[in-house]
Amino acid sequence: MEQMIQGINKRLEELLSQPQSGAVKEAMKYSVLAGGKRLRPVLLLTALKAYGYDYHQYLDVACAIEMIHTYSLIHDDLPAMDNDDLRRGRPTCHKQFDEATAILAGDGLLNQAMNVMMNTAIDDHMKVMLTSVLFKASGVSGMIYGQQQDMYYESHQATLEELEDIHHYKTGCLISAPLEMAGIIIGKEQKELRNLGFHLGLAFQIQDDILDVTSDSQTLGKNVGSDEENGKTTYVSLLGLEKSKAYADDLFKKCLEDIYGLTCNHGIMIALLEKVIRRVN
Repeated sequence: MEQMIQGINKRLEELLSQPQSGAVKEAMKYSVLAGGKRLRPVLLLTALKAYGYDYHQYLDVACAIEMIHTYSLIHDDLPAMDNDDLRRGRPTCHKQFDEATAILAGDGLLNQAMNVMMNTAIDDHMKVMLTSVLFKASGVSGMIYGQQQDMYYESHQATLEELEDIHHYKTGCLISAPLEMAGIIIGKEQKELRNLGFHLGLAFQIQDDILDVTSDSQTLGKNVGSDEENGKTTYVSLLGLEKSKAYADDLFKKCLEDIYGLTCNHGIMIALLEKVIRRVN
């Protein structure tokens, strides 16, 4: 996994050298190359490896996924949304540059992701199918819809069902998409991989809510307590800390069951799952 992350980071740096020079390019590089877990692109590459595929030819696809994820973080941090000033242990994009540059940097990463997908050296039919899944997951019927609902419930109390719906889209879609894309590439178990992604996405979000009240800014690399300040309903505010932990544990067990139901190298997938379970940021 560390080799995968190194490969992703190296290729991201190469791809981000291509846009026209200026503040927007620098803001794009600043945000993408700040680090991060690279969970979403690693999910794609790990699944391919678990099925015996050489993942290296899909590095650009993985980088496009990370570009979209980072664009969503830049926009999520803006004053009009979560108004955060810390991300990945550094000032957020609009704090380091300015709000207009941050908006354009997010737009630039979204567009660059499409360019990367269109220029990657894979079969055209496969390219179209992968691009369709990725942009549906990140668009108005996926992540953006989840962000819309997330903002709505800043001023409305959400039920557990409504909260799960928010995060099915806001978090789950872009965690599920890389696994579904792997299923398209290998030509089987697409639905099973997608379901694994949604279970993992929900568990990941509950972890985030727990860490927001139990961790500190230095460890997380972002501000803690911001959900409460913004009036958001979270799993912790709705269920309490202990029930939230138990819910996350149940979902991780479900992820394990999902993995054992796949016809792949289970150990490779379980190693990644365990890394997510043990995460502290």
